[in-house]
Amino acid sequence: MFTVEVDSELKLALIEPSFAKKYFEIVSKEEAYLSQWLAWPSHAKSEDFFLRFVRKSLLDYAEGKGMVCAMIYQGELVGNVSFNTINHQLKMAEIGYWLSESYQGKGIITRAVSKLIEIAFTDLQLEKIQIAAGEHNLPSRKVCERLGMILEGIISNRENLNGRIINHAIYGLLKQSLN
Repeated sequence: MFTVEVDSELKLALIEPSFAKKYFEIVSKEEAYLSQWLAWPSHAKSEDFFLRFVRKSLLDYAEGKGMVCAMIYQGELVGNVSFNTINHQLKMAEIGYWLSESYQGKGIITRAVSKLIEIAFTDLQLEKIQIAAGEHNLPSRKVCERLGMILEGIISNRENLNGRIINHAIYGLLKQSLN
């Protein structure tokens, strides 16, 4: 398993088929919670859903178009953090994440995203990171702000979230702003 240590409590592991069962367990228990800001949990009705997701994610990784990692906190798989897209021509990536409700408030997402930003700017030689968060998803927006990301704007009618049309707050971070 390819892993990157974030700190003594948290590591990121490149997604693999053995994670599908745990993903399904989490989403089965927390569908209502996760569906507040994610469109896909209501469609995740079997372990096979996650096996298909893993296969697609690994193909995108092999093609340099994305990188999905499980967050392993104190030895337990608790969610995902990813480069949803990597655009090498524009030298930018969009980061996405989700976390089990019972692990909220421990700084897991902030630490995991910080590590992906480091990987993006050093290993991948990208110039910009972007995160799109639901306009009213204050916990996600606070992650962006804690990491020094700049609110670039609000895009209206950006996503149909299970029948609810929501706006997205778009945050960006330029590599040059860290120098």
